Amino acid sequence: MGVRIGVFFGGKTVEHEVSIISGIQAINSFSGDYDITPVYITREGDMYSGPDMARVEEYRDVKALLAKSQRVICVNNGGRFLLQKYPGKFWGNPVYKEIDVAFPIVHGTNVEDGALQGFFKTLSIPFVGPDVAASAVGMDKYFMKTILKDNGIPVLDCRRVFVKSYFRETDKIISGIEAAYKYPMIVKPLNLGSSIGIKKAFDSAGLREAFEYAFQYTNIALVEEAVSNLKEINCAVLGDLENAEASECEEPINTDLILSYEDKYISGDKSGSKGMSGAKRKLPADISPELREEVRELAVRTFQALDCNGVSRIDFLMDTVSEQVWVNEINTIPGSLSFYLWEPLGLSYSKLLERLVELALKRERENADISYSFETNILANYTGSGAKGLKGGKH
Repeated sequence: MGVRIGVFFGGKTVEHEVSIISGIQAINSFSGDYDITPVYITREGDMYSGPDMARVEEYRDVKALLAKSQRVICVNNGGRFLLQKYPGKFWGNPVYKEIDVAFPIVHGTNVEDGALQGFFKTLSIPFVGPDVAASAVGMDKYFMKTILKDNGIPVLDCRRVFVKSYFRETDKIISGIEAAYKYPMIVKPLNLGSSIGIKKAFDSAGLREAFEYAFQYTNIALVEEAVSNLKEINCAVLGDLENAEASECEEPINTDLILSYEDKYISGDKSGSKGMSGAKRKLPADISPELREEVRELAVRTFQALDCNGVSRIDFLMDTVSEQVWVNEINTIPGSLSFYLWEPLGLSYSKLLERLVELALKRERENADISYSFETNILANYTGSGAKGLKGGKH
């Protein structure tokens, strides 16, 4: 038997449906000697598995799908990583499936932001993709910009606005932003992808409307100046801190003032079953060879500055007059895993998936050399007296 892989998708996120599409695309694109188990995470955080989980049409009636599927929980039993039936019974085999590697194909808060990765890491389950810190930083656009700026990578200046502060002193915050930036401006949620919650503002009234819209999806928003003569360029990166390579560049086609959720996931595919691979785009992007190489180099630098692993997509903003480019954001688990950006370079989706599993196993081998124990006699000498414990004592 080959490598046993549990593909996890869904979750408590506004990008739930996109994750379902991306996950099922991957499940149906594996080739070779792999044993694939789909694991659907409901909006409530429950995990289910079953043969019908790999059929996208089944999600038209999720309640019926769950009724004929098995609820499971992840268990590490002496180094064996089990999907165990839940609730347990007094008879029969409690194990539904055993896996060697978890493959999270999830998008958005509560799953892509390090939460699911931390769950796997706590259980010592090897997993595909970025580690906890890279996942969290990649989701938080403010922290991401801070790290990239510190590494000499161009990003737009921005201001972070908290929901409670905004509604407590709206006029003061708006005035401060208007003193710092010129219209038009972009307001976006701090920690969402898929162009959800984003609006462009051309005046004070529009800025207020944009914040109120963003705060429907987040407690923290970012505001920054909009780029003049805008062209968007995307480029994916595959690898790890030791070795990473860039994909072909794409130019997404937007039908609105900004690239919208519909542009990414609906307009290019009326069935809604192709995810990002069905969106409208120019591939390769309509840019000069010199600019293509600049974008690809910046993409790799961004990927490695954030200590990413697996495949990520880096989205750029470009001023077509000055040809200046800025990193807009990183998608640490991009929609459709950006497989369509690798095909022009001769890397098929099945080979991309194979590389991702190899990278996960490589990281696991490297982590196995790290010691996670430090022998002391603290517990032997600890009497349990005193409310402050060891932190309150003298050392």
